[in-house]
Amino acid sequence: MFSKEESRILRQEFWTSFGKSFPRKWILYNTKLKGLSFKFHFDTKTALVALDIEDDLEHRIKYWEKLVALKSILTDEYLPEAIYEEEYFLENHKEISRIYVPLQQKVSIHNKNSWRDVMEFFNNTMHLFEAFFLEYKDVIEG
Repeated sequence: MFSKEESRILRQEFWTSFGKSFPRKWILYNTKLKGLSFKFHFDTKTALVALDIEDDLEHRIKYWEKLVALKSILTDEYLPEAIYEEEYFLENHKEISRIYVPLQQKVSIHNKNSWRDVMEFFNNTMHLFEAFFLEYKDVIEG
């Protein structure tokens, strides 16, 4: 068991190491589409890359419908493991819509032996997710 401080230090060390291992400017919140953002998530049980839609309901529905229309392209040409969840609840109970790709192995941010696998998964998956987004951004925005 790790103290809060030990856990915080490990998390900081992971993200610093990830940034140094894969120095690249990710899109993340800079999609230029209100309420649409990419996220990396890594905790003591899972790692995933997500595209979150967190705007008001009207915008969420608009973006969600476009992304559902593009689902076969995303899953056939980019990320076959992508999971679509129209109603996804964050830990703070906020409802969003999310498309995400989980890493299909047991990992923990507290286990440095799993870090390399997670970093490579993050790099490869986010690269494909961003390529899809950049290719179809006009359609999603439409």
